[in-house]
Amino acid sequence: MGKSEKTPHDVKWSIQVTAQAQAMLESIKDMRVRKTLIDTIDGLAVSPDLKGKPLQGEFAGYRSVRSASQRYRIIYRLEETTVTVLIVAAGIRREGARSDIYHLAQRLLRLGLLEAPPQNDEENQSE
Repeated sequence: MGKSEKTPHDVKWSIQVTAQAQAMLESIKDMRVRKTLIDTIDGLAVSPDLKGKPLQGEFAGYRSVRSASQRYRIIYRLEETTVTVLIVAAGIRREGARSDIYHLAQRLLRLGLLEAPPQNDEENQSE
């Protein structure tokens, strides 16, 4: 698939969860919330590019989708060449708190535990 080709929306994407994201999910004590997050992740297998929103700044190339009463976020990246959704982080949104999912993901990124997404020419031109 060339860089200018887009993946059709009716294609089923495979889901891959990083070890960090798995640990984040397992640390959520409320089983109802955890199940809701897992259901949301499973739902990303169909048209993940139409769900959530693209992130900006140091998270450019990643997307975020809300889950569990809009309080939790799942951060993911689309691997179009392998038709894979890579889940990199999941947790509660607490703006300004150290336990905020974006704060935790930012720390992972700075420690090199969260891969920077590959930049393609289309993304560079649109910024």
